[in-house]
Amino acid sequence: MEETEPALVPVQGGEKRVCPEEEKGEDEEEEMPKDEEEEEDGETFADMMKHGLTELDVGILKFISEHKGFSGILKERYSDFVVHEINREGKTVQLDDLSIPPEEEVRYDLDVLTEEQKKELGELQLFKNKEGDVSIEVVDDTKEKRTQIHKAIKTQFPGLETKTEERDTHKFIVAYHAAGKKALAAPRKHSWPKNRGAFCHFVLYKENKDTMDSINVLSKFLRLRPNVFSYMGTKDKRAITVQEIAVLRITAERLSHLNKCLNNFKLGNFCYKNHPLKLGELQGNHFTVVLRNISGSQEQVEQALKSLKETGFINYYGMQRFGTTAVPTYQVGKAILRNDWSEVVDLILKPRPGAEKGYLVRCREEWAKSQDPEAALKKLPVKRCVEGQLLRGLCMYGKKNVITAFGLIPRNNRLMYIHSYQSVVWNTMVSRRIEAFGLNAVEGDLVLKGGTAHMLSAEEAKGLSIHDIVMPLPGYDVIYPSHHVGKGYREMLTADGLDIDTMRHKVKDYSLAGAYRRVVIRPSDVSWSVIQYDDPRVSLVHTDVEKLEDKPGPVFNTEGKYRALRMEFSLPPSTYATMAIREVLKMDTSIKNQTQLNTTWFN
Repeated sequence: MEETEPALVPVQGGEKRVCPEEEKGEDEEEEMPKDEEEEEDGETFADMMKHGLTELDVGILKFISEHKGFSGILKERYSDFVVHEINREGKTVQLDDLSIPPEEEVRYDLDVLTEEQKKELGELQLFKNKEGDVSIEVVDDTKEKRTQIHKAIKTQFPGLETKTEERDTHKFIVAYHAAGKKALAAPRKHSWPKNRGAFCHFVLYKENKDTMDSINVLSKFLRLRPNVFSYMGTKDKRAITVQEIAVLRITAERLSHLNKCLNNFKLGNFCYKNHPLKLGELQGNHFTVVLRNISGSQEQVEQALKSLKETGFINYYGMQRFGTTAVPTYQVGKAILRNDWSEVVDLILKPRPGAEKGYLVRCREEWAKSQDPEAALKKLPVKRCVEGQLLRGLCMYGKKNVITAFGLIPRNNRLMYIHSYQSVVWNTMVSRRIEAFGLNAVEGDLVLKGGTAHMLSAEEAKGLSIHDIVMPLPGYDVIYPSHHVGKGYREMLTADGLDIDTMRHKVKDYSLAGAYRRVVIRPSDVSWSVIQYDDPRVSLVHTDVEKLEDKPGPVFNTEGKYRALRMEFSLPPSTYATMAIREVLKMDTSIKNQTQLNTTWFN
């Protein structure tokens, strides 16, 4: 699984990049009542985080650098965290071209449309009349004439769909907006040239939205199923991220049209290929991170970043792996692995401390009072959350068929729970390994040879270091170190009511094979600078979109009243940038701790 960073602190009021509310389609949930959306009475965000996890709770205990730590605020603004994907060829993905590749297909003559019709179609395409339609009467009705009008509209106005309607013996071509509620449920198939690759690959630049949410928005506006899109990895929400996406049989022209409609996305660098993208194909991610309000001296910063570059950081699973509420995801995972399904339901649905939307609080209270899934579900206006999906399953299959009911939660979400448990075990054991043996390779450690784990002899260990060592995530298809840390795995699982020798589950999805993960990672392409500035509201990173629009980069002032550390580095897939930053600062990166640091938010 690739890193998905959490929202460590809320956006300041001065943030200029704003995601507009998208219009809902007919198939979406009913709107939340206004007072529900605004309901934040009770506990504040800061109060909520009193119940959140700290690094100690999930086994993140050790550092490997020797410099003195210092404080800094991570993600004070989402534009302080910029991620560029590194594709399978090793190239950093950037958005630097919005043009459309030359089209093979013929452009149909717009002369079949009047100036007034063109104007109306243009307004419909630009959302000025999104829920309306434009009807064009076919005067000299022939199939050829209707085809001309259909294709003229679709090629020149790619945000629109068309169909033929008969009204009082007259034929009309009716154009709808592709994202409108009245759009055709299944848009017509567009002709596709044989000599063009079936997949349009493009670069997606997004702000403050995670990858799956972004795909859902694109799907809705194009009237497509989300599964026609493919990508190499999921990216952070609270960040600016740039990654490659592929979509089946959708033209660059239609995709480019979305740039006029969506303010928190930009699509570009279009090309056609014969293959989709696959999860995990990427080589990694390049991060540009700004840590604001740093307390460290220039000497401390230099020592910290040199250590990061030369020694690296412990490859812990970051805090976002474990959830942000009072019920950590690994607790649910543990209950699944124990086959304790009443506990699974209780953990997901029971009332919990911490600020939540009012409707979720009332749903939990109803469940605690009545144990009636239908009554609890009625309290939820938004039923696509995990709680809603589980309650819907309990309504359909009954409380005696919890395993089947739980299956209504999407598979990736269900697996997240058990992977979270594996991760907390791995973090805990790696902390013990570093405590016991430091950065030395020792007898009984594991290394990978051609993808297979090999246990080191004392002689073999002499020529190796911590950078060669891997540790297992628990499962039925791994081996464990032969020293006392390896025995700790059995002890921890036994204490959690699990048998390390029987990691196969009666539900195949929840059987854990296990895997190996490097203990220490050395980032590549590491660079840094301490910058000073006067306006805390401005972005300190020059983004791809700003460069495309020829906007000037951020202005730094050597006498500025604020200090920040700007750092860049590249990491392989499935490693957490927050853990690299933790090693630099030597401080807790949990939301709980970061919220306390971000005085701007509270003052």
